[in-house]
Amino acid sequence: MEYRLALVGFGTVGQGLAEILRDHGPRLLEEFGVSYRITGVSDVRLGSVHDPAGFEPEALLAATRSDRGLAMLEARDEGWDAVQLAEAGEADVLVELSYTDLATGEPATSHVRSALESGKHVVTTNKGPVALHWAELSALAAERGVEIGVEGTVMSGTPTMNLGRNLLRGAGIRAVRGILNGTCNYILTRMEAGSTYDEALAEAQERGYAEADPTGDVEGYDAAGKVVILANVLMGVPLRMADVDRTGISGLTPDDVAEAAAEGARWKLVGSLETVGGPSAGVTARVAPERVPLSHPLAGVGGAVNAVTFTTELLGDVTLVGPGAGRLETGYSVLVDLLEIHRTTALRG
Repeated sequence: MEYRLALVGFGTVGQGLAEILRDHGPRLLEEFGVSYRITGVSDVRLGSVHDPAGFEPEALLAATRSDRGLAMLEARDEGWDAVQLAEAGEADVLVELSYTDLATGEPATSHVRSALESGKHVVTTNKGPVALHWAELSALAAERGVEIGVEGTVMSGTPTMNLGRNLLRGAGIRAVRGILNGTCNYILTRMEAGSTYDEALAEAQERGYAEADPTGDVEGYDAAGKVVILANVLMGVPLRMADVDRTGISGLTPDDVAEAAAEGARWKLVGSLETVGGPSAGVTARVAPERVPLSHPLAGVGGAVNAVTFTTELLGDVTLVGPGAGRLETGYSVLVDLLEIHRTTALRG
């Protein structure tokens, strides 16, 4: 079965997806019976093209290296904005990869809403719509009979959401604790090796782990958004960003790190959810630096790696460790959702 894809955003993640489709398309067809044709791309830097005949992934990747951007490609339609592509593009799935805004969720929420209203499935790695507008968007998807894939919003291609929504759903998730921001984890790992906070932050920026303005990472906003997503999607609890008790890592000192090490612990920025008052009453949500005992699986997770521990009624603790960022890694998260849409669609007949 072939699925037509319209991409909003063709930066790191979109290009990672294109590389995967270029290099692994034959295997996906052989193993899963699916193929993917990119029929439209809208990107604020590269421009916009749409053509039902589709574009070869390699041609799209070559356009990113051209001064002309996507304009170098022959296309039936050019200059469409993202909403127009979401509404009118000849596609089965909108892949929404624009920049994240955890204050309003825009413009991504408008893109997602437009696609759902036009009967398209949606896959997004954008935290904004899922953290801020999940109840509305998931209800709209159900009404239109389409799916929303959000795997890449929490731990990149590491299958956190699919594990929680599918394989652990019957086990009864009662708490979640995780290292959900690779930038902070890298900084804390470097501080344990002897760097000051400022030195470790500079190293993270040099490696591309941290932005020039690192506030969203180091003050816990990014991790808080992921905690809200986990609550909304996995636990069905409609949390808001303001409901998360949030503290960042910028106040930690080398002395704090050394003291924890002397006492058999390691500082981690931990995002956590815990049920209170019974399984359906609600959750407490928190993001804060914690001294994690070295005996806990999260303590052994270093560098820019993410991890999450699900506490369940039937299995106890289940810990998942994997990359939380990266070109191919996050591109793979989109593929995970695309394959899940195919599986769900096939089950419906």
